[in-house]
Amino acid sequence: MEPIVIHPAESLHGRLQRGRGCAARRAAGLPGARELIYDCVSRDPRWDTLEARGLYYARLILDLELETGPLAEHIFDPIDPLDAEPDRTNLALDVLSQLVRLGRREAAVPLRRYAAEGANWYTALQALVELDDPALAEGLDEVAAARCDDRSLAWLCGVDGAVTRMWARRQPRIAAARRPEPRPHEPRPSLTGRSDADLAALVRADDTATTAAILELGRRRSALVLDLAEELLPGGAHDGPLCRAVRDLGPAALGRARLWTAERRSYQDVGIDVLAAHGTESDAPPLLESLEDALDEEDWDLAAVPADGLGRLRARPAIPLLLYGWEESASSQLRANLLGALTRIDSHVAEPYLVEALWDCEGGARRIAAEAVPLDGATRARLRRLRHEDAEEPAVRAAAGERLSGSLN
Repeated sequence: MEPIVIHPAESLHGRLQRGRGCAARRAAGLPGARELIYDCVSRDPRWDTLEARGLYYARLILDLELETGPLAEHIFDPIDPLDAEPDRTNLALDVLSQLVRLGRREAAVPLRRYAAEGANWYTALQALVELDDPALAEGLDEVAAARCDDRSLAWLCGVDGAVTRMWARRQPRIAAARRPEPRPHEPRPSLTGRSDADLAALVRADDTATTAAILELGRRRSALVLDLAEELLPGGAHDGPLCRAVRDLGPAALGRARLWTAERRSYQDVGIDVLAAHGTESDAPPLLESLEDALDEEDWDLAAVPADGLGRLRARPAIPLLLYGWEESASSQLRANLLGALTRIDSHVAEPYLVEALWDCEGGARRIAAEAVPLDGATRARLRRLRHEDAEEPAVRAAAGERLSGSLN
C-alpha cells in the first residue's frame, strides 16, 4: 500500500482526515469536499485503526447526498484478490454498514457482494451480522459455513441475534458454534494466606504465580509494590501487572511517583499516571511538562493521561497546550481527553469546541459535548439528531436525550 499522507491540520483535507467536527459542518458549502471525503475513505487516514471514522464519513455521504459507487469501486479494486493488506478495505466496509444504519439500504448491495467475493470477506460478514437484518444476510450462511474455521465461526455467530438464529436453523456448524462447550479453567493458586514478604519473594523469583502475586500485593495496597516497581520496571519485567498494582495503591504511591517523575526515570510514565489520578495542585508542573513533551513528540497515546490529570486539577496554564493538541493531534481519540479537560478547567473557553464536538467522529467527544454544550437553535437540532439516530452510540443518545429533557424543566 502507498504510505498515507496526513495533510496539515488547518486544511479541510487534514480536518476531514482527523474526523474534526468543524470539517463536517463546513463540507457541504465547500467545493471539492466530495473528492476529499472519498479519498479519506479509500486511504484510511486513522492514526490508530481503533479510532472511529465510519459513522462520521457515512453521515457526510448522507448529508451531501453522495453516491456509494466510489466506495464499491474501492473495495472491488482489481488489486483486492491479491491484497495482502486487509486493512485496505476495513474503513470502506464500515462506512457502507453505517450507511445502511442511516437508511441508505442500497449500501448493503456491495457489502453483501464483497462478503461473498472479497478478500476481506470476514469483516464484511461481521458487519452484516451486526446489522442484524435477516433480509440483508439472506444466503450468506453458506459463505460463513464454507469459509470459516470453527474458531472464526464461533466469533462471528457467538452473539445471539436474528441473523445468527436464521443461519443456525440452516447450518449445523453455525448452530454448534452458537453453543460452544465451556472451557475448563485452570485453578489459580491461592495467595490470600501468604504474607506480603512471601508474595514479594515469589515476584523476585519470577515464579509461575508472579503476576497473581503482584496483583494480590496491589489489592492489599502493600508498599512493597513500590520497591518491586523500582527493582523490575527498569528492565521491563512484569511491567503490565506492576503498573496496575502501583495504580491500585492510589494516593499512597504519590511520594514515589513524584520522585520518579522528578528524576525522569525510565518508568516515569507510571508516576505520571499516579499524579494525574491522585496528585494535588503542586503536581501540575510535571503534568504540564509531560503533556508538552507528548504533544511535541506526537505521542498522542501518552498525552491522554496528563491531559486528564490537568483537567481534574483545573490547571489553567494547561489551556494553551490543550487547544494546541485539539488542533494538531492526528489522534481523534485524544480529543475526548482534551475536551473533557478543557471543559473542567474553563467551560467558557470550551464552548466553541463543545459545539464543534457535536459533529466529531469520536463518540466520547460527542458525549461530552452533549452533556455540556451551550443550547441554542443549532445545538438543540443537532442533539435531537444524535438522540434519535439509530446509528448513534447508546451513550451519546442517552446524553443527548437527558440534556434535551433537562432543558425543558
